Amino acid sequence: MKQTAVEWLIGDLNQKIDFIPMDKWDMIRDIIQQAKAMEKEQIEKAYNESWRLRDKPYLTALQYYNETYGN
Repeated sequence: MKQTAVEWLIGDLNQKIDFIPMDKWDMIRDIIQQAKAMEKEQIEKAYNESWRLRDKPYLTALQYYNETYGN
């Protein structure tokens, strides 16, 4: 299974951060869940948009990204 950018970030942070105070974990878990939900929505939207954009063959993935999210 492929790994999303958020999942990669979580794994990388887990390897590099030695200590996080216990009282911060609830806040961190909430932020992670929000990031995963946002990423899921973006992936679903991009997939759905790809069908609409098929009649615009000149639009590359990079052009779509730049127009949607900026450089």
